[in-house]
Amino acid sequence: MKGMTLTFSGIVIDSTDPVAVADFWQQALGWSGRQSGDRGEAIIHAQEGETVYGPPSIVFQPVPEARTVKNRVHLDFYSPNQDADVARLEALGATRVDVGQGPSRSFVVLADIEGNEFCVLSEE
Repeated sequence: MKGMTLTFSGIVIDSTDPVAVADFWQQALGWSGRQSGDRGEAIIHAQEGETVYGPPSIVFQPVPEARTVKNRVHLDFYSPNQDADVARLEALGATRVDVGQGPSRSFVVLADIEGNEFCVLSEE
């Protein structure tokens, strides 16, 4: 499109322990790309063939304070086998979160090991 100059390159998430949160998400997503930033960031990204949707990264930047309020932004992930993926994520340390979604939704709300909420979606 004419005039388009922005390209989405990734998302940044504040974290008190960027390495641990990056470890969680790297295992959850099956991504093998990993870098460290010069300000203590832990950066993960997909390598060739690890995702069908492209190369955005997730940056976990260090902050001194823990999360105290609801996320303003959260990640959504589609799963063809929601129950199995939710169980796998819970085994990695994710916990279910009730944000008022009710039991009949086609998504499950989880929180990572620092309380950052995300959803696992299904086609139902």
